Amino acid sequence: MSDVLSAPLVVEFPFTRSLGPVQSAFLTGLRERTVLGVRTEDGTVLVPPVEYDPVTANEIRDLVEVAPTGTVTTWAWNPSPRRDQPLGTPFAWVLVRLDGAGTALLHALDAPGPDAVRTGMRVRIRWAATRTGAITDIACFEPYDGEPGASEPSPHTGEFAEPVTGIVTPARLDYVHTPGRAQSAYLTALEDHRIVGERCPACRKVYVPPRGACPTCGVATAEQVEVGPRGTVTTFCIVNIKAAHTANLDLEVPYVYAHIALDGADLALHGRIAGIPYDQVRMGLRVEPVWVGAGQGSRHPDHYRPTGEPDADYDTYKELV
Repeated sequence: MSDVLSAPLVVEFPFTRSLGPVQSAFLTGLRERTVLGVRTEDGTVLVPPVEYDPVTANEIRDLVEVAPTGTVTTWAWNPSPRRDQPLGTPFAWVLVRLDGAGTALLHALDAPGPDAVRTGMRVRIRWAATRTGAITDIACFEPYDGEPGASEPSPHTGEFAEPVTGIVTPARLDYVHTPGRAQSAYLTALEDHRIVGERCPACRKVYVPPRGACPTCGVATAEQVEVGPRGTVTTFCIVNIKAAHTANLDLEVPYVYAHIALDGADLALHGRIAGIPYDQVRMGLRVEPVWVGAGQGSRHPDHYRPTGEPDADYDTYKELV
């Protein structure tokens, strides 16, 4: 039996959103070293502000300015900062209720160690040297022993020159993926340009890619079965929107992505169809895999192309549509 594989995996995408009037004023205010909150119907000042009252769900736009100083309400020490966190050295995550606010803001506190942090300690904002209209305009909080800010926030129009109207937030997840015994065997076989599934001992269906257990019967699977490599297009879609540039998605549109029932398999897998005009792809089209290159980069077929065989009869694949 082949060894179980593992590999680092990164899921990453930029999340883009537009801002309403309240969020726009808040982030633009940070750019101008001004912290804005919003007053709810019961008089509570929320920082950071929201656009709807969390109690009544009514829209709220009563903006007020609060002080850049505040009090730590709770905290947790971070001994090993990760990539893109606010500070590169150990720091504390803190909830800070700014003077004049009724709620707490989450951010980082620059402190020499956990012994220097306590609930109730006074802190102030350390502004970033370069500010663009984002929460990172607050570089962090730092200990503060000066005079407290005004306890009563002052009204603010929320109007600034060149307001921030949208933000782009990069979302990223780094982890090590271990596919398990069944899929490790499947991936290892693909290196030899073979496609291997597993047969359920109860219903006798062959699943590709194998999952280690039958999704219908719930019993473990172990019997390996080589399928394909040819198969039948069961259904498909035409992609008209170009994906962001990555190593394997920089494709000219339109192109076709299809579910393909490999010969001998009882579950359709997906793959790109090429070697035929996109508007000639059809259900029942017989296709075969095309590997490009060698080594790890050729572990999966690059695409599937027509075999030239007559189309499969619908009754032969209707259960897999």
